[in-house]
Amino acid sequence: MLLIALAVTLAYALVEYVAGAAFHSLALMSDAGHMLSDAMALGLAAFAAWMSHRPAGARHSYGFARAEVVAAFVNGLIMLLIVVIIAVEAIGRLLDPQPKPIAGFGVMLVAVLGLLVNLFVAFLLGRGERTLNTRAAMIHVIGDLVGSVVAITAGAVIYYTGWQPIDPLLSLVIAILILASTIRLLLDALHVLMEGVPPGLRIEEIAAAIGTLTGVRAVHDLHVWNISSGQVALSAHVDVDNLDNWATMLELARKMLQSRFGIAHVTLQPEPAGGINSGYRARVRIVPQSGDHAHEHEH
Repeated sequence: MLLIALAVTLAYALVEYVAGAAFHSLALMSDAGHMLSDAMALGLAAFAAWMSHRPAGARHSYGFARAEVVAAFVNGLIMLLIVVIIAVEAIGRLLDPQPKPIAGFGVMLVAVLGLLVNLFVAFLLGRGERTLNTRAAMIHVIGDLVGSVVAITAGAVIYYTGWQPIDPLLSLVIAILILASTIRLLLDALHVLMEGVPPGLRIEEIAAAIGTLTGVRAVHDLHVWNISSGQVALSAHVDVDNLDNWATMLELARKMLQSRFGIAHVTLQPEPAGGINSGYRARVRIVPQSGDHAHEHEH
């Protein structure tokens, strides 16, 4: 899917740039530049998707699943560069209008074709797996959809009214819209790269759930993070009453964490309650269950 989307996007980016130069439309050329960045993004996404399925090895024990997150972050940075280029060119045209008039009707025709191309690419990406990587590629394509609509609007206004400044003004609108979605993507990718707690999960709630298992006295050094999009990992130290029952407790904990929180990669280290490590617990607040009192474990 990604390779087909790449080929279609790259071909039309060239068509749109040539048409934008011929019709003197910054909106078209901005959209062409955005589509070129889309082609780069789709190529990077395809490469990252291939990398992510490579098996783990001695040097990369988790494999290459996070390659998709890195690709999403790089794509976000590329989008920021595109936004700056569009904004600088648009402001320049507003301050110093070009002498050649924009061919409004030609801009409309090319932009309508671009809209159809972008809808087709969005359809292809929408059928694939939803990861940060494909989300990054989809943001590029959605930006192009908006760009095509803006270019159609600019062409229509110029064709029917002759008001030329609408072209750079709407190009600024494209830049602002792209900027908003790009910042959200960058923050999400950075959160994964910094191994933040995945959205929708709370450390306190997970600790409380583990603490309700029979035989568990305390939970400490609890960490939850994304290996990649949709792959959540957890590690923790668990103080238990009796190490002889650990195999059963571990299986119960894994099933509970998978069914309740969607955490499949679980590493739990058992420790005897009151042992040598018990004095060095990280502070974990156990959320009370119905009818229970809240309590805390801390060093």
